[in-house]
Amino acid sequence: MGSLLPWLGTAALLLPLLLIPLVRLERRRRGRRTPPLSLLVVAGSGGHTTEILRLLSCLSESYSPRHYILADSDKMSEAKIRSFEQKRAETFSNSQILCNGPGTCVPVCISALLLGLLGLKRAIIVYVESICRVETLSLSGKILYYFSDYFIVQWPALKEKYPKSVFLGRIV
Repeated sequence: MGSLLPWLGTAALLLPLLLIPLVRLERRRRGRRTPPLSLLVVAGSGGHTTEILRLLSCLSESYSPRHYILADSDKMSEAKIRSFEQKRAETFSNSQILCNGPGTCVPVCISALLLGLLGLKRAIIVYVESICRVETLSLSGKILYYFSDYFIVQWPALKEKYPKSVFLGRIV
């Protein structure tokens, strides 16, 4: 028993030194950033582009890279998007589609759904109904309400009519 006491004393001194790397490793594991998500953004003209860029400015850098779909004839939106992206450019690899109502987003989202059904690429669809839709959904919203993973509305009246939706208040 006499020879065991010095060993216990040494172990008691070394134990904190052995635990420090484990504590550091656990802290790193907890502090990890969320995995990056590739984001497909469907831009409409005029107010839709302004709203979608406001939404994007609120997202973390985890939503990157961002890819855009817009009409060939919409040079103003293209210029706004280029300016916006010059300020925030990074590279990252899961997929997410963010749209807010232009009619062009419907075929894009349906295509993404088909790719998922075929097992080629799974994309999360986030639809944010335009701020101007107070009591009824847009046509795009009426279609994508049933297909989107997250359907966000900005007015409580819409949340009451569409229970699957998520009401966040005014976000743009």
